[in-house]
Parts: sequence; structure tokens; C-alpha cells
Amino acid sequence: MTIQEAVSILMLSPFYFKMSPAERKKLVQEYCDFFNKVVMPQNESPSSKN
Repeated sequence: MTIQEAVSILMLSPFYFKMSPAERKKLVQEYCDFFNKVVMPQNESPSSKN
């Protein structure tokens, strides 16, 4: 997931705009890291290629 994709998703929450820029940056990075750790390996598994 790219940073732009994460921001576009997170901007749907009103809480995103109540955060400081530093908190937003940390949230975006954590969101991307979590997505790439959990979702991407599932997409690369051998069973999903059938």
C-alpha cells in the first residue's frame, strides 16, 4: 500500500483531522506497515494463485 492510498482511506475518519501532523504521519506509517505485513503475504500465498 502506498502512502497516498493510506491517506485517502484514513481521511474518511473525522478523527484523522483532529490529530497533529506528527501523529498523522505516524498513523499513516503504522497503517501501511500493518497492511503490508498482514494483507500482502496472503495475496502472495500459493493457494491464492489458483
